Amino acid sequence: MIVRIWAGQVMAGHIEEFCALLTTQVIPQLGRTDGCLGGELLRSVSEDGRRVLVVSRWRDEEALRGYAGPMWRIRPVWSEGELRYLAHPPEVTHFMPIAAPAL
Repeated sequence: MIVRIWAGQVMAGHIEEFCALLTTQVIPQLGRTDGCLGGELLRSVSEDGRRVLVVSRWRDEEALRGYAGPMWRIRPVWSEGELRYLAHPPEVTHFMPIAAPAL
């Protein structure tokens, strides 16, 4: 499994609308993508709260290639409508879970 973290900084005054778009359209569509094992939207708790993360779990590299293309490691995916909410283009990072004792 690979965990993909999509990070974006939302422009002032647009966070509520952008989060609504992600929760009603983007996250459900992502969940229907072959190889996606689920995901969630996170919003920062900082004073301005304009940083958002979409944390998704993927079966393997092949699934991520099918979703984001051959440059999946560095290529964020977004719809054209999302860019109007963002202060700058989003970034992606990837992680592999490590088994550890429960806290």
